[in-house]
Formats: sequence, C-alpha cells, structure tokens
Amino acid sequence: MSAPSEMDAFEFNTSLRRLDDISACASLFRDAIAPFEFDTFACGEVDVVERSRSAFYIIDWPDRWREFYASSNLIERDPLLDALPLRRDPFTWSELRRDRKLSRAGREALDLVAANGWTEGLVVSLQRAPGRFGLISLVGHCGPLEPRTRAFLCLISICLHTHVRALVPSQGFAAPPAGLTSREMECLKLVARGFADRRIADTLGIAQSTAHEHVENAKRKLNARSRAETIAIAASLGVVEA
Repeated sequence: MSAPSEMDAFEFNTSLRRLDDISACASLFRDAIAPFEFDTFACGEVDVVERSRSAFYIIDWPDRWREFYASSNLIERDPLLDALPLRRDPFTWSELRRDRKLSRAGREALDLVAANGWTEGLVVSLQRAPGRFGLISLVGHCGPLEPRTRAFLCLISICLHTHVRALVPSQGFAAPPAGLTSREMECLKLVARGFADRRIADTLGIAQSTAHEHVENAKRKLNARSRAETIAIAASLGVVEA
C-alpha cells in the first residue's frame, strides 16, 4: 500500500473522536495498523519503578501472543520497559537491538520473540513523571518501518491513548493497576471529589468501616503514604479524572 500521510492520521483521529466505547476504539486502531503487518497492541500506563502500579486500558493480544508472553516470563524481563526511561522518542525493536547498552537478558528476550515470528515492534511513550509513562506498544511481523509509516503509527497511537484514557474512568480497565477492585476504584473516585468515609459509605450504601477499608486497601496496593498521594497516583493512571 502507499505510504500513509498526515491526512490519513487526521482522518483516523476524526473517526476515533466520534467513538465513546473503548472496544470500538480498539477495533478502529486494529484496522488502521493491520496493513503494516502489526497484529497485536497494548495501551496503558506503565510505572517502571513500581511495576505493580502499571495499568492497561486496552490489551489487544491474540491468544498466541498472550500465551507466549506469559509462558516466556517476558513480564519480568521485558526489555521495552527497561528502555523507557532512557529514550525520549518512540523506538522500534530494530533500534533497540542495535543499542550496545541493551542487557544480555534484553537481547535474549528480543531474540526469543523474533524466533517465534514477531519481527518488529514500535513503542510510543508519553512521560508523566519520573519512572511513569503512557505507553502504546505495537507488535508485528514486518521489517524496518519507513519514516512516513512510522510517523503515521506514532501519531495515531498518541491519538488512541489520549482518547481512551478519557474513557477509562467511566468504562474501566482491561487490567487495573495493582489489582484494584471495582469497589476500591469507586471509593477512590469519591475521595478525589473530597468525600470523607461517611459520605462515601452513604453514597455507595455500605458501612463507614467498609468504605474506610476499601480506601486503605487501595492506598496499600498503590504503595502510597497518604490519601493525597493515593489520589495523585490514581489520577496519573487514569483511575480518577485529573
């Protein structure tokens, strides 16, 4: 196919902004990247210091990739996550392989992925705070990307992340941070609105002690020292509206 243009990215964003359902957004993005031989992607927030805080808005992984990622233990040794603090711009797997600073474990991980048929990836990150990034990661079977194709994919990735992040507080996560439950996230949203435990309890129809327990559990899971820090972290991950 011909190289995509800025107008193609504009048209994608126009179509995306009309959607108010995360699954529909994922479908639109999947169709947009498929012609370039990318068949799996994820979109969310990653904390490379406290990895349990990472959250995913969309995990559009085919079964084969999901099973491979889990069985090969890439969760614990993903070289892409290690590279995020060192790279300000989007990067591909090809570029990462040429990096002499890439660890032996990272190189072995990329070799293992390639041996199983996934030859290229593109990582687009948005730095939030030290160690915390918005992330869109594409995986596919293509060769090195042409500059215009790369630019197009980066632009629509940022559009996707920005739009879906705004939908998450009302629609929920594909994988919430730190294993937060839906009730804990409901309580955090009310804390962010300035509600004390009693008012949270009245709003949700639960006991005050239960409301307090939910908030404290969320604070512990997010490894926060105070309610204020808990809400700051929750806002950075999209759990509550900033």
